[in-house]
Amino acid sequence: MSDRDPDILATAGRTPDRQPLDWHDGDMPYSQKFGDHFYCRTDGRLECGHVFLAGNGLPERWSLGGDFRIGELGFGTGLNFCETWRQWKLFRKPGALLHFMSFELYPMKGDEIGRALSRWPEIEAERKALTAAWPDEPAGRVDLQMDGQTRLTVVCGPAPEGVANAQPGFDAWFLDGFAPSRNPDMWSPELMQAIYGRTVRGGTFGTYAAAGFVRRNLQAAGFTVERRPGFAGKREMLCGRKPEPAE
Repeated sequence: MSDRDPDILATAGRTPDRQPLDWHDGDMPYSQKFGDHFYCRTDGRLECGHVFLAGNGLPERWSLGGDFRIGELGFGTGLNFCETWRQWKLFRKPGALLHFMSFELYPMKGDEIGRALSRWPEIEAERKALTAAWPDEPAGRVDLQMDGQTRLTVVCGPAPEGVANAQPGFDAWFLDGFAPSRNPDMWSPELMQAIYGRTVRGGTFGTYAAAGFVRRNLQAAGFTVERRPGFAGKREMLCGRKPEPAE
């Protein structure tokens, strides 16, 4: 990371297109392009804890110490990052580093992120820090050093391209694209295979999605896949693991 202030590095590139938003209930963004909300209408923060954190065995795995790397499909409002960062600060070991890398085709503006996250006082400190550091025109690769043990990278552009260019070594994945029926490219066999190839042995994923073709694509990539009860009455979600090497 650079020692410049602020700690933001953005690669050169065309500013991404913006997707038009509607706002429901005052501060809940809705994508006109994909016809979907950015998070569960019941409580997106609690959904993050149930699906992405618990689905990946977090924060328990952090108790083992060592650095940890999370990949996310769809940064959206930054809700998953803020809730993960909040819990990381509670459970991290001294000296351990978290690198949270997200892949986002349509990065939101800072004021939109701030509005969307304003409903959760639990992450108010994280919301303020994120919006203060967020660039006016996010493009290319945005790196934010959020504290001494937490780094956020948002790769702006198509997820298949971003994941293909990422270095291997991810410990966990948050698969949080818009609904598979509305955004099938984010759940394609090719993308799931790329994710598998960049995941460490024993690495995991969690997703709210439970569509049959998503499960089959993950299994075909090589993951072992488990069905679990979904959040807020949703029948199922998926989580899984990249198998350890055979003894």
